[in-house]
Amino acid sequence: MLIANNISKSFNGGKIQVLKDVSLEVADGDFAVILGASGSGKSTFMSVISGLERPDSGSVTYNGQEITSLNDKALTEFRKKHVGFIFQQYYLLPHLSVENNVRLGADLAGNKNYGQIITTVGLQDKLKSKPSELSGGEQQRVCIARALAKEPEILFLDEPTGALDEETGRSVLDYIVRLKRERNFTMIMVTHNQNIAEMADTVIKMNSGKIAEVYKNKTPKSAYEIGW
Repeated sequence: MLIANNISKSFNGGKIQVLKDVSLEVADGDFAVILGASGSGKSTFMSVISGLERPDSGSVTYNGQEITSLNDKALTEFRKKHVGFIFQQYYLLPHLSVENNVRLGADLAGNKNYGQIITTVGLQDKLKSKPSELSGGEQQRVCIARALAKEPEILFLDEPTGALDEETGRSVLDYIVRLKRERNFTMIMVTHNQNIAEMADTVIKMNSGKIAEVYKNKTPKSAYEIGW
């Protein structure tokens, strides 16, 4: 279980308060979507609970381990062993091929079957291509494959289908959710898209740096049942 307790976070020397005493619990195996408009604090909150950012105050505990008290080296090891990320930005290594970018994630988990994931996201014909030779949507698919190849216990996603067309976006979301069910990892996705929230088990709505509402979807929809 991931527990965030009384998280606050400011920037610009405390002048801009982004998170205001936010608390949340996410159960193991849950698919949680954090909804909110631009500036609501959702991406900063994800960065804090994933260990990418430290809060000004409050704590984050993952399966009994308080990660906010870890030093930088230990926090890096925590992310390496337990966490996968898919961002809006691609963060691909420009000198590596598609296959080798994905292999970076796979090697962290000792996963030898990463080729299947590359095929699933539709890049089997681009194995030797460099990021500069790919479209934006193709680069995002490399990021998705790299994160999934790591076989994370908890996967954080920030607008993962933002650069994808509808057909590819639906197929990628469908694959991620199916893989989540098969391997029972926890998934936390940040989005402004209410339609995608209909796929989640738990929906967290944020507004002005606070959680405004948390509710459960009784019957989550598939990627092919939601609007786009």
